[in-house]
Amino acid sequence: MYKRLSIVMFPILLIALIGTGVWGYLEHQEKNSVLIKAENQYQRAFHDLSFHVDKLHSELGNTLAVNSTSQDAYKKGLINVWRITSQAQNEISQLPLGMLPFNKTDDFLSKISNFAYRAAVRDLSKQPLDENEIKTLNTLYEHANDISTELRGVQDKVLASNLRWMDVELALATHKEQSDNAIIDGFTMVDKKVGEYPEINWSPTVMSAYQNRNMNMLSGQEISADEVKQKAAQFLGIQDPSSLQVVENGAGTEYQSYSVSAPKEGTSDGLVHMDFSKKGGQLLWYNAARNVPEKKVDLRAARDKAAQFLDEHNYKDMTAVSYDEYNNVANLTFAARTNDIINYLEKVAVKVALDNAEVVGVEASDYVYDKKDRQVNAAKLSDEEARKTLSANFKVDSVHKALIRNDVEEEVLCYQYIGRVNGGIYRIYVNAESGAEEKIDRIGKDEAQVTK
Repeated sequence: MYKRLSIVMFPILLIALIGTGVWGYLEHQEKNSVLIKAENQYQRAFHDLSFHVDKLHSELGNTLAVNSTSQDAYKKGLINVWRITSQAQNEISQLPLGMLPFNKTDDFLSKISNFAYRAAVRDLSKQPLDENEIKTLNTLYEHANDISTELRGVQDKVLASNLRWMDVELALATHKEQSDNAIIDGFTMVDKKVGEYPEINWSPTVMSAYQNRNMNMLSGQEISADEVKQKAAQFLGIQDPSSLQVVENGAGTEYQSYSVSAPKEGTSDGLVHMDFSKKGGQLLWYNAARNVPEKKVDLRAARDKAAQFLDEHNYKDMTAVSYDEYNNVANLTFAARTNDIINYLEKVAVKVALDNAEVVGVEASDYVYDKKDRQVNAAKLSDEEARKTLSANFKVDSVHKALIRNDVEEEVLCYQYIGRVNGGIYRIYVNAESGAEEKIDRIGKDEAQVTK
């Protein structure tokens, strides 16, 4: 009986054993294939990075070599510098450097990119590079040479010793940065060297892109947790604020705020959440998210409800400027409107549930940080003169004056034209002083409708 059973079972076990071996071999091959692919991607990104940093040094040299009166050549060189630094930053993001200190180099390349872009997009015939900007270009040329030399040194070691980036990833993942790894040591040295560079005289428009919002930008006195509780209760229409919980955030820093939570049935977690600035006690954020099972409210009703809500909470003279919806929730953005000028710098975003038009969210950070008294100069161009910039095929449906922040972080007064061309609806901002097209946005039918 046992002999007969063994005769039957032996082939089955043999087949199972062979199958397991084949499966293990295929799994091993697939794993190796994934590792090889990842290694190839890392190697490509690294060698491309070394090439582009070297190219950056050359392009900065070429730009400095042109005649100071040749503004077109400067513009072309600066555009190339911006393009190359953007490519280098993209390649850095593809390398496993998340746990390796390389942020100073990445930040340095980002500032070069910003500097080049903001200088290139302006009219250099009217506003040529000044003496300080030329000095900055010379400094960047020298630093780019240093970084390029260091990276080429790492590249030589990688090629000579056939070093693998997968070993770098493993070392970083297991916190073995102190181990003898030429790639880690090389990148650490580059970042250390960049961190030791003297402060560069970047232009104000470049540095404005790196200014973090903090409480120092706000006016008013610091308020206590009890005062915040009273403000939150007033916002929510609650008579007894004792049910509200208040937590202070960022104590002793430039980002001090209060988080408030209050019980509310039907919300996602049974609570309403709010954030207030400690300085001035202004609402930054409100969230009463919940599931919205169906849509019963149309666009206009949602817009009117949001506008009423803002008016009741002292956001005066606001006008709807954008609209979209997701999961039966309308997302509307309102901008302040003063003297027939739409101020896109002072915005409030409102979420409205489309089953009963309840406001379930407010984002007011832009309004809080950018609201201030502004003296806006009168438009130099008339509407008729500004329209000459537009395409002859562009059919204008509406026009308003608008204050926006352009690509170089300047506040500019524009004519905002909403119209149609090539089957699409567009919003075009034309500078009311120079006639330049500052921005062009394609918008949907609902977004165009909500502004009417």
